[in-house]
Amino acid sequence: MAARSKQKQESPQSVAESQPRPSSGYLVVARRYRPQTFDELVGQEHVATALKNAIKTGRIGHAYLFTGARGVGKTSTARIFSKALNCVKGPTTEPCNQCDICRSISAGEDIDVLEIDGASNRGIEEIRQLRQNVVVRPSRARFKIYIIDEVHMLTKEAFNALLKTLEEPPEHVKFIFCTTEPNKVPVTILSRCQRFDFAGIESHTIVARLKQILEAENISAEAGVLELLAQRAGGSMRDAQSLLEQLLAFADKEIRLQDVFDLLGMTRSDVLEALAESAADGNVGRVVEIFHQAITEGADPALLLEQFLTFLRDCMVAEVGSSSQLFLTAQTEDGQRVQQIARNWGLPRLLAAMQILDHTLARMRAVTYDRVLAELALVRISRLGDLLHVHHLVDILKSGQIESLQQIVVGAPTIASGRSQSASPPQTGTVLPRSTGSHPSRSPEGLPDAGFPAQPLANSRQAIESAKQEVALQREKAFGAGSVKTEAMEPGGHVTQLTPDNLAAVWKHVYESVGGMAADHAKAYHNLHLEDGGKLVVTFRKDQKFSCDYCSRPENQEKFNRALRQIVGHPVKLDFVVSEDGGGATSSRPVTAGERSLFDVLQEPMIRKTVEIFGARPVAILPPTKKPVDQPAETPPEMEVGEAADSMEDESDDFED
Repeated sequence: MAARSKQKQESPQSVAESQPRPSSGYLVVARRYRPQTFDELVGQEHVATALKNAIKTGRIGHAYLFTGARGVGKTSTARIFSKALNCVKGPTTEPCNQCDICRSISAGEDIDVLEIDGASNRGIEEIRQLRQNVVVRPSRARFKIYIIDEVHMLTKEAFNALLKTLEEPPEHVKFIFCTTEPNKVPVTILSRCQRFDFAGIESHTIVARLKQILEAENISAEAGVLELLAQRAGGSMRDAQSLLEQLLAFADKEIRLQDVFDLLGMTRSDVLEALAESAADGNVGRVVEIFHQAITEGADPALLLEQFLTFLRDCMVAEVGSSSQLFLTAQTEDGQRVQQIARNWGLPRLLAAMQILDHTLARMRAVTYDRVLAELALVRISRLGDLLHVHHLVDILKSGQIESLQQIVVGAPTIASGRSQSASPPQTGTVLPRSTGSHPSRSPEGLPDAGFPAQPLANSRQAIESAKQEVALQREKAFGAGSVKTEAMEPGGHVTQLTPDNLAAVWKHVYESVGGMAADHAKAYHNLHLEDGGKLVVTFRKDQKFSCDYCSRPENQEKFNRALRQIVGHPVKLDFVVSEDGGGATSSRPVTAGERSLFDVLQEPMIRKTVEIFGARPVAILPPTKKPVDQPAETPPEMEVGEAADSMEDESDDFED
């Protein structure tokens, strides 16, 4: 890319002199200093080199597609290429720009080089007329060239009408298509064209070109003016020249930095730095004040957020250790200052803030209350410290390491809780898991509820003990009060001691955690008992062998093992067996008649094959319907499993999947 900025260029004076001027009127900068030769193309040297080599070797195609953002030189290149092909001295890589053909092409008035706007000539009738005209030879030039700008705007019918002509055009016809959205051009058109992608122009290249124009216009500019214009242009040379045109009309003999802020609604870099520092410190009030002052001075809310997003991007670049040469907004000499701000933010907060700004900017394009959205985004960014604090707490509690809560800084921001005063006395330090009180907890500043009340504790030890008690209470609720005995396994962890009294409750929790068909088969067990070594044996009756086999499949066995390990807090060996008498009699569960009938039918070969092939499972048994003669049958309502089993007769069973 560095080589692109060292392109060979003529002086701006010669460019302006070679550009035809109307007999009266004023030509704007973008037209007056438009490139007239391949060597004057800025930032597109790869395209210029390819086209010049095609001319030198005689490999000139019949159709070209120029793609790229607006203002990067697509149409200018098409005109230069047309002059190179039709110049009286051509085909040549250096059109003279003096003959009548070159001058008329530069002015867009040549009879043999037709520039067509695809947006306003997009119908099939215009393309049919074009097809009729291509057979007519050029009047005076070597080729008849059609330049269709914004070709993606043509209708589907127009593209179809153009296909045959584009595939085999007359030898005197050339097509040059220009578009900013090549993805909207049919692939049948793309395959018939030579495609050239025009890159966005780098900021330092735009700055160099603008300096040449100012020298030709005898206008001076303060330091930083052209850099701001290049940044605002976003890689478009034409946009940068149009902005410069505004400033030339606004200023006298010198363009001041304040002129740029006043005329274009941009924000000074020191304001962006102050905004970033206040947001990093969590000073929400100061952030709102800075934003209000900037808007009062004429800044545009959307543009301010866009500049702030770019500034945070520079902070991100500094935080990851890249060079200050990659900055987009901040000056290179401000590298240390940006690095200090970046350290105050930290990379996670920078990334979160940039995402918030990105989403807000997308919404602001479609609303009229853009200022409110901008303030909302800045307030959310300023409170990111609280959100991340809650995030760490969630990770700690999910891991089950309650003791690690001691590492949380005493007095950290907390979240409002609905816990009643009688449930826990006022304390300070850290945060407890969600209370089961009647009042719902709320999250601050519209942030998602992280599930943590903000009842402060007296010290970390009290917080840990309270958390342990609440965890034990929740586990008792899950397994049944008084049925689960826990003992400390390691700091912050608990282990459920399996006993004959709590086997049924634990196993119920296991298969409910697994869910799906595996749970349906697992709850058909007959007995549960513990063997030596702590192995849990789940016994099925002989007529439930299919359920036992299903639970014993490796993928299902792994699900049950994982769920059991998570619930009891340590690995437990698990085995599924079939026994004539149901195995041990330690813990059994009565099976309803409906469930027994449902699993009985699973032993039918056809039903088992259906389950294996389609992954289906019977969910209800419907009784047969006896309909009167010559009367249509009514669809019976679906019955519960138990009701259906009681009414079954010796007839076929119907199943739903």
